[in-house]
This record gives sequence, C-alpha cells and structure tokens, in this order.
Amino acid sequence: MMQNKSSNAILVDETVVQNEEVVDIKCGTEIIPGPNREGYLNYRFKVLPVQESGSQILKISIDIEHAKCCICLNIWHDAVTVAPCFHNFCNGCFSEWLRRSQAKRSSVLCPNCRAVVQFVGRNHYLHNTEQSILLADSSLKRSDEEVALLDSYASIKSNLVIRNGKKLHRKRAHSPQVEEGDSTELPCPQCGYEVNGFHCNQNTVHLQCQACGGMMPSRSDIGVPQHCLGCDRAFCGTYWHAQMVTRSDSHPLCSHETFKPIWQRTLSSIPFLAHEMNRHEQDITERCIRKTGRTLQNVISDWVEKLNNKEIDRTRMPLNHAEAITAGTHICNDCYDKLVSFLLYWFRITLPKYILPEDAKEREDCWYGYACRTQHHNEQHARKRNHVCRPTRLTH
Repeated sequence: MMQNKSSNAILVDETVVQNEEVVDIKCGTEIIPGPNREGYLNYRFKVLPVQESGSQILKISIDIEHAKCCICLNIWHDAVTVAPCFHNFCNGCFSEWLRRSQAKRSSVLCPNCRAVVQFVGRNHYLHNTEQSILLADSSLKRSDEEVALLDSYASIKSNLVIRNGKKLHRKRAHSPQVEEGDSTELPCPQCGYEVNGFHCNQNTVHLQCQACGGMMPSRSDIGVPQHCLGCDRAFCGTYWHAQMVTRSDSHPLCSHETFKPIWQRTLSSIPFLAHEMNRHEQDITERCIRKTGRTLQNVISDWVEKLNNKEIDRTRMPLNHAEAITAGTHICNDCYDKLVSFLLYWFRITLPKYILPEDAKEREDCWYGYACRTQHHNEQHARKRNHVCRPTRLTH
C-alpha cells in the first residue's frame, strides 16, 4: 500500500490519488508524481528478489566436543559458566556438583580443571549456541525424560558468588550485632554468627542483590523467595525482612518494598514504560481512568485479578515465566512496571469507545500498532494515530 504524502495529487495506474489517500500497489504499478503525465517522470514499482540475510550468509564452525558438558558428556543444556576458569556446564549437572561439594563441606572445584570456583552464572549466549547445534544435528538431542530430570536438578537462576576457604577461627556470639572492634570482612550479616538459627559457613553459596549490591546466603530451606520470577535476578528485601534484619552498619540491605508480592504493591502514577513510552497514549489512559471515576490503583487491582483468574492472553507479557505469575508472585520494581504497562494495554483495548476523550475517538489506528517505531521520534504521528492496538500492516 502507498499513501500520498505530497500536497499535490498523483497518478497511480491512471487513477488520481489525492493528498493523504491510500492506494494498493503491486509489482508493475506505474506511479507519476503529478496530476497528469506532462512534465513528470514516471516510475514503475517492482518487487526485487529477497536477498539472504546476514545471519544466513554467516556460518560459524564449532567443534561439537567443545560444546559438551564434561560432567554428562552431552551438549550443554541451559549452560552455566564458572569463574575464574570460564568452563561451561549444564545447569543441572553443575547444580548437583555444587550440592555435593557443599554436603562434603569442601571447596567447590571446577569439574574440568579443578580450579577453585568463585562465581557461577547462566550463559545466555551459549544457550542460543546449544539450540543452533541441536537444530543442525537432531541426533544430539536428549530425550524429554532426560531434559526434565536435568531441569529438576537446576538451581542456578542468577549469578552466584561461591565462598571458599578455611573456616573462621574466631568464635562469635549468636547475635545479629557485630562484635565491636571486629574488622573481619564478611559477605553478609549471617556470616560467622547466627541469625534466627542460621549462620553461614565457609561453603555457603551467596547471592548478590541486584538492587543494593549486598550479599545474602542462597537458601531453599525456608520458602522465602530470593529471585524475581519476572527476570530471574536475585533481590534481598524479602529475605532480610523474613530474618527480621532491618539494618546493618557494615552490609547493604534492601527495603522490603523492593521485592514483594504483586497484590501488596501500590502505585500512584502510570509507569514511564506504559504504551511503549508514548506520552500521548499515557495521557489518554489517565483521562479515561478519571472519566470512569476510579483510581489507577483500582484499575490495576481489577486487572491483576483478571490475570490471576487466567482471563488474559499472556503471549505479549514482557516477563519470564509468564504462565506461572499470579497475584502472590514476588517481583521486583522493574518487573512490576512492565506488568502494569502490560495490564494498561489490555485496559485500553477493552474500553468502550464512548469512554475515550473527544480528541482520541476519531483517530485512526496506526498500521504498525504498538510496534510502531515512528511514534518514538515523530511527535505529530504519535499524537495523530492510535498506537494502543495490534499491528495490521502485515495483514494487508
């Protein structure tokens, strides 16, 4: 399709097309940029053969033996990388290795080179590589039962700092207060002394909080979430709240507000991310909410309930593990903003037209809908067209 954006009429296959009018074009269509043939060049629209993309032309060779986990001797599955040696393993394989090392109260050694492991994290780049290898050679695929068993072992959800070394020789009081004059650097408030019946030892794996940068022990024995289900990153707010540790003079700690269940969260303004950061659409949504006589919090609470009751298509939800998220799920502030933006989209597309402000009722939908890139750099286009809609460009 083509839209006449010039101030003059043009000819398309002998048909006069006025300013702003849209016309269908096809291979061989003749276009004259004027109201008649005299004095104007004529153009003919042709569809060129589709060229191969760079990703199809570029071929990278890899030795399959270099893409195998040395524990199970298969192609990596959900690869993790350890440091400082940077060897790679299946998440499930290394998680089990880590558990056995901790059970023996010994240092965690790399299964490949026996270097002391100080850090382990998921390697998303290698995840794409493993998928490409399996697509190229299906004989390397594991059975569904093997994959399910491996996933059940996997415990590494985000970056882990692994503490190795000798045991602390100094005895400490079982108190959340650090002894005066103690200058030993400890990763977290539970290292070296007891808080609520637990204290870290030399084999305790620590998680680094993505909000404050502080450390907390990685624990699966108390039912307190330590990872955001929306982004898989670690946050310490809920953990320290459960331990009743509210402050520390020597360690950074998060507020409970940084990581808590969706149903406990409140908000007073539309997130910056809403409606693909289109401030005109955000303003329309805000006026629609006022017109209904409700508050933003009321609207979001209703749509969280719909989400909880599985009344919403989650295909476009910009969060990991979308199908598992409920009102009781702990998520971080960033993921909550993304969730609210997703719910406001559904609020808008289900609104009756009479609720819309007068200046928004007659706007035509943008062909590219929410995926439109022009709305980010063309103020007039962002205001003139409705972008809270599904893309229809590819259906013409």
